[in-house]
Amino acid sequence: MRQAGRYMQEYREVRARYSFLELCRTPAAAAEVTVTAAERLGVDAAIIFADILLILEPLGVGLEFTRNDGPVIQRPVRTAEDVARLPRVDAAAELTFVYEAVRLARAALKVPLIGFAGAPFTLASYLIEGGGSRHYARTKGLMYQAPHAWHALLDLLAEHTAAYLRRQVEAGAQAVQVFDSWVGCLSPQDYRVFVLPHMQKLFAALPPEVPAIHFGTGTAGLLELLREAGGTVIGLDWRVDLAAGWQRVGFDRAIQGNLDPVVLLAPRETLLAQAREILDAAGHRPGHIFNLGHGILPQTDVDQVRALVDFVHDYSQRQRSGLAS
Repeated sequence: MRQAGRYMQEYREVRARYSFLELCRTPAAAAEVTVTAAERLGVDAAIIFADILLILEPLGVGLEFTRNDGPVIQRPVRTAEDVARLPRVDAAAELTFVYEAVRLARAALKVPLIGFAGAPFTLASYLIEGGGSRHYARTKGLMYQAPHAWHALLDLLAEHTAAYLRRQVEAGAQAVQVFDSWVGCLSPQDYRVFVLPHMQKLFAALPPEVPAIHFGTGTAGLLELLREAGGTVIGLDWRVDLAAGWQRVGFDRAIQGNLDPVVLLAPRETLLAQAREILDAAGHRPGHIFNLGHGILPQTDVDQVRALVDFVHDYSQRQRSGLAS
């Protein structure tokens, strides 16, 4: 998940000099917060600082972020006519600042670097709703009422996203993660009809030798479909029992997850006990990437995060040595 954020003093100091979009567009600053977060937390990999909606900006939809960093689309795409009017541009080619940030971060890091992008459904939901949503009524409305336009939109977004991720890999990213943050609002049947083909197209267009993490939230009812859609690694959020979720995904896939981020606000002993339960549930089976079930909350204490990372390293080593009890 994004490692740099408002919970970290070092990030806030850099952020004071830039608006959110300015920070994303300034490669040296984006690389700085990427590297600082990875080194401060002691994690096993860094993820480039960017935003999933950057790929939408070249489409001329008026991407802005409010004072609280909330995304706003000034010119939403809500009809078949709106979809048809979207410019046919090479959106990925416009994001050179991201690739430069990847190059700078990769050169400075001692751990692997992960690139990332938003999945077509989540990008479409922002485009259509104009921002965040609880029920995604406009998104589903277009999906049901104008399926041809819906598929045209997701096909376009899948092409842009694949090109964007390939360029991040070319710049030095050693793995990629696809965030489908809002896809949990769909039923399995709607996912199969309206999302699955586009996710399969996206993953098929990525370099096969580069690990790809497929992540969503609220996806307890979709795990088998996420596997079918693609990805070397399937993300599990905290609403899924890790052992049962991995069995559903299949032990031939790696999994990522799945501590509830709110547990980082709990007493230290509670935090570490829940982390231990997750590691025990993984059964020391190869292919488990310990992670949160979503991003770090702004009010989180950095020392809690560092304590969690240290515990996972120590307990995992003891598991490998047969000393965990």
